[in-house]
Amino acid sequence: MPLENARIRLVSVFAQRCVYLFFALLLLLVTIPFLEDTPRGRIAVNIINIAILFAAAVAVSRSRLCFGFAIALAVANVGFQAAAITTGSPHYLVISRGIGAAFYFLTASYLLTYVLRREVLTLDKLYGAAAAFLMIGVLWGYFYAIVLHYYPGALAAGGAALPGERPSELLYFSFTVLTSTGFGDIVPTHPIARMLCVVEQVLGVLFIAILIARLAGTYPPPRE
Repeated sequence: MPLENARIRLVSVFAQRCVYLFFALLLLLVTIPFLEDTPRGRIAVNIINIAILFAAAVAVSRSRLCFGFAIALAVANVGFQAAAITTGSPHYLVISRGIGAAFYFLTASYLLTYVLRREVLTLDKLYGAAAAFLMIGVLWGYFYAIVLHYYPGALAAGGAALPGERPSELLYFSFTVLTSTGFGDIVPTHPIARMLCVVEQVLGVLFIAILIARLAGTYPPPRE
């Protein structure tokens, strides 16, 4: 099958697949504040996002079903993004964000399953855990953007509704919640946004606890 042949070729080329995904996500987080305000910058952000989608599809390529599903979601996400840019319709944009959220959820879930397998803990698995943590933060950034689309003012900054849906601000808020930093400069005001914050905080704490338990389980018990 063509899809299976493509999957096998990608696996052979990208042996340490989670490494590429981790650095693609890191590149997005570092560069997005400098690129989101100009048309050329937004094109660059979309290119980085496509690279993340490709790297994530490669990361889930151990399963043929997950690989095909990830490719389908990635293509749909890029297609609706292009439609939103060309038509200026906010409906295409929110559909693109919903598909992007589904893609990040699928990939993060697979990465967690891969990291928590009872096998030897490799460097690729550690990068997979780090990539999954970053993907959870980006996933919730998509959630907050969707909530703001339907409930403007669901997030507030300085006592006023958060102006617009700047990706850098949503990612900043998402990661402050995920890491339980809570600077307090952006706060949720709508019940849905507050419950999303609660779930993200719980996931952040559980992620660290489960990962530490997984790392501790890789070491053999001391001999008497």
